[in-house]
Amino acid sequence: MTLFIFLGSLIGSMAIGIPIAFALLLVGVALMVYLGLFDAQIIAQNLLNGADSFPLMAVPFFMLAGEIMNAGGLSRRIVNIALALVGHKRGGLGYVAIIASCLLASLSGSAVADAAALAALLVPMMVQAGHSRERSAGLIAAGGIIAPIIPPSIGFIVFGVASGVSISKLFLAGIVPGLLLGGALAIAWWFVSRGETVEMPPKRSRREVLKALLDGSWALGLPLIIVVGLKFGIFTPTEAAVVAAVYALFVAVVIYRELKLTDLFEVTLSAAKTTSVVMLLVAAAMVSSWLVTIANLPGQLSDLLAPLMDNPTLLLVCVMLVIIAIGMVMDMTPTILILTPVLMPAIKQAGIDPVYFGVLFLVNTSIGLITPPVGTVLNVVCGVSKLKMEEIVRGIWPFLLAQLVVLFLLVLFPVLVTGPMKFLAG
Repeated sequence: MTLFIFLGSLIGSMAIGIPIAFALLLVGVALMVYLGLFDAQIIAQNLLNGADSFPLMAVPFFMLAGEIMNAGGLSRRIVNIALALVGHKRGGLGYVAIIASCLLASLSGSAVADAAALAALLVPMMVQAGHSRERSAGLIAAGGIIAPIIPPSIGFIVFGVASGVSISKLFLAGIVPGLLLGGALAIAWWFVSRGETVEMPPKRSRREVLKALLDGSWALGLPLIIVVGLKFGIFTPTEAAVVAAVYALFVAVVIYRELKLTDLFEVTLSAAKTTSVVMLLVAAAMVSSWLVTIANLPGQLSDLLAPLMDNPTLLLVCVMLVIIAIGMVMDMTPTILILTPVLMPAIKQAGIDPVYFGVLFLVNTSIGLITPPVGTVLNVVCGVSKLKMEEIVRGIWPFLLAQLVVLFLLVLFPVLVTGPMKFLAG
């Protein structure tokens, strides 16, 4: 009955258009009333405790770093590097989009910001060269979801806080799966673009390539600093976020000189608005999470999944299918906050590595960002590219299929995640 009340109040609240943060609060209230525990002080206390977390301090700083990078010219220089390296090859602009997606993912960690920036820069170029607008926009949207996988990642921070799993290990474990998603996109792009007749940009001279690399070297230095710092324990993920923000500010203002100090207010305000959305969701989820534990919903779910506990692979396949279905109608952050406390006890009981599961969970929920009808990244790229939803869906399906294949390869071959993670973690 508690499971029915949990799902009924959540789905009912969302169905009548209540924002997800307030829907989570209503779920908590519904469970409290059913259990006879209603107390406004408990709600207030859990709200405060939900936002009072040292690891969550990384969120505003990574958001700020991403805004500074876009406003300060770092993102544009990353695109220029990719253009110089592969822009002249057949289908080269598509490979530029993929390489730029992977590089930008290591800078900002925001799928929406990366996809919007690349769509504005590359879709007009790809259309002018002769590529289909729908396919070009679909590729860039699919590339955008690499951002939550390659560190720094806001999604891994939220999952780490919700599950108690090491955020540093999640960051290091996400590098190879993120690159695999990029490789899958490159293969899919090769298949869909080989029949197109397009005008290819001229090949850059060695001097121009070197100039692009030197010009973007400051931008490329940031992911290196973060990965090395985390691997050798120089700083925590929260401290890495501060380092990223300060480094981006220094490069944008002093080195590239494209960000004026007078622009900082708008940049900071934009980062603050995005951060407030995430933090409200996290705080509201803590209320429902506490009630989920009190009502023993994880125990009930474990009982339902008991026949699958002896086969971790089959269990993961079933869980991934459920998350795919939920990801089609819910954004990434609320999906993480709602499902993590419910699923983690069953995952641990089955003997599955929580870090490994965290990577699968994030890859899955990231794919949800490009699945209709709610896919946030899909809607953003639609707006930037001036396309209708049905048009971009026609363009994205080969890339979506390629990323789903990667997800299930990660399920079938855990070493693709655990092997590189152990190597990078030392």
